[in-house]
Amino acid sequence: MTEPDAGILVVDKAAGVTSFDAVAVARRTLGVRRIGHAGTLDPAATGVLPLLVGEATKLTPYLMDHDKEYVATVRFGVTTDTHDMTGRVLATGPVTDLSRQRLEAACARFVGRVAQIPPMYSAVHHDGQRLYELARQGVEVERTPREVMISSIAVEELGDAVATLRIVCGKGTYIRVLAADLGAVLGSGAALAQLTRTRVGPFTLRRAVAWSELVDGPRDAVRAQLLSMEAALADWPAARLEGEAARQFCHGQSAPLDEPLAAARFVRVYDAGQTLLGVGETDASGRSVRPVRMLHADRSRTSARPA
Repeated sequence: MTEPDAGILVVDKAAGVTSFDAVAVARRTLGVRRIGHAGTLDPAATGVLPLLVGEATKLTPYLMDHDKEYVATVRFGVTTDTHDMTGRVLATGPVTDLSRQRLEAACARFVGRVAQIPPMYSAVHHDGQRLYELARQGVEVERTPREVMISSIAVEELGDAVATLRIVCGKGTYIRVLAADLGAVLGSGAALAQLTRTRVGPFTLRRAVAWSELVDGPRDAVRAQLLSMEAALADWPAARLEGEAARQFCHGQSAPLDEPLAAARFVRVYDAGQTLLGVGETDASGRSVRPVRMLHADRSRTSARPA
């Protein structure tokens, strides 16, 4: 079966399915094997899951680096072994004096670069096994804290024992862990009750393909919603190469730039015909670009819609 044009399919993942389930459904719907995802969502979570199709899979590490936005419902007065309400309840207790002021002060402690201990119910590897596999066997192991970046936490709603938070963070951040840590700071315990990812970089929930459409929609209708590969790199500078410079780049060599760019950073590289050749990195002077990741099958300009 012919592979569809390379591109990015932004999906609104349903609750109760894994990110790998979403990949499997997309493979079946589009009729293409080479599909990956950029940033795992827990099965219970919903929202934006970018799927990379065909040649776009080469851009996975760059898409993973985008910041992410979540809307999280946190329930106070309960702790679980998974840090969310799908897990086994370990303790419950009263929730007193949960004011907006106290909650915002607690949230402020977790804005910036913070250390998180990965939860046992996670896909992190330990001695060749995933932590969740060990957890299901009743085994708990010591985990090394990881530094993550949380840009902002806004309190959107607050009830007697429930709060809705809007969180912007970097890759590797566990919102479940943040919920549990907030509960610990406030002294009541807490667990994540609901989570929706509303944005990954430039990709928003508003423009995502509905889960029902991915599952049941006609192939051509889903295929028509592929975004171009450039959409994943939209905020990067663009380098345009002509003639011999483009040939040098395509043959794995550094190529001179007619117009200097910012030094020592990743850029999108195009040829004179505006075809995306790949990812490049400028040198210390910003006057040449070396190939980092080549894209040899960019047909997205002909059928994939822009971001």
